[in-house]
Amino acid sequence: MEPTTLAALAIYAFVMSITPGPNNLMLTTSGLIFGMARTWPHILGIPFGVAVQLSAVGAGLGAVFALEPRLQVALKLVGTLYLLWLAAKLWRAAELSDASMAAPISFFQAAAFQFVNPKAWLIAVTVIAAFVAPGEGYVGRLALVCLVFAVVGIPCMSVWAAFGAGLRKVLRDPRKLLMVNRTMAGLAALTAGLFWL
Repeated sequence: MEPTTLAALAIYAFVMSITPGPNNLMLTTSGLIFGMARTWPHILGIPFGVAVQLSAVGAGLGAVFALEPRLQVALKLVGTLYLLWLAAKLWRAAELSDASMAAPISFFQAAAFQFVNPKAWLIAVTVIAAFVAPGEGYVGRLALVCLVFAVVGIPCMSVWAAFGAGLRKVLRDPRKLLMVNRTMAGLAALTAGLFWL
C-alpha cells in the first residue's frame, strides 16, 4: 500500500473510531459503571470484531448486502433493539453499587456487536471498496487494513472509556449519577433512532 493511501486510511480510521457512535457510547457507559480495568475486554473485543467483519466483507459479504437489502434492515432492527435495551437498563440504574451486580460487556460480546452495528457495516463496506484493491496481494492489504483499524482504534476507544471512568470518580452523589445515566440512556435511544435515517 502506498504511503499516501496508508495515511488516508489511518485518518479515516481515526475519524471513524473517535467520533460518537454505538461503540463509544457503550464504552463511556462501561467506564462509568465498571471502571477502566473491567472495560478493557470490551475495548479489545471491538477491533477483533471489526477485523472479522472487514474480512467477511473482503471475502464477498458486502456484495450479499448490496443484493439483499432486507439483511440491512434486519441488522438495523437488531442493533436498534439492543441499544434500546441498553437505554432502558441505564435509565433504571440509580447508583454505582446497583451496577456492581451486573457484568461488563465481554470481549466476545463486543466483537459480536459489530455485526448488528450499522455504523460498523458502513465503515467495513467503505474501507474494502476504497482501500483494498483486488488483485495480487489482496489478503495482505486486507490484513494491513485490519491492523491499522486496531492500532488507531484502540487508543480512540480508550479515550471514551477513560472519560466514563473519570466521571465515575466525580459522580459519587447518587442524584448526579442518576442524571448522567439517564442522559446516556437518552443518547443510546437517540443513536438507535439515527440508525433509521
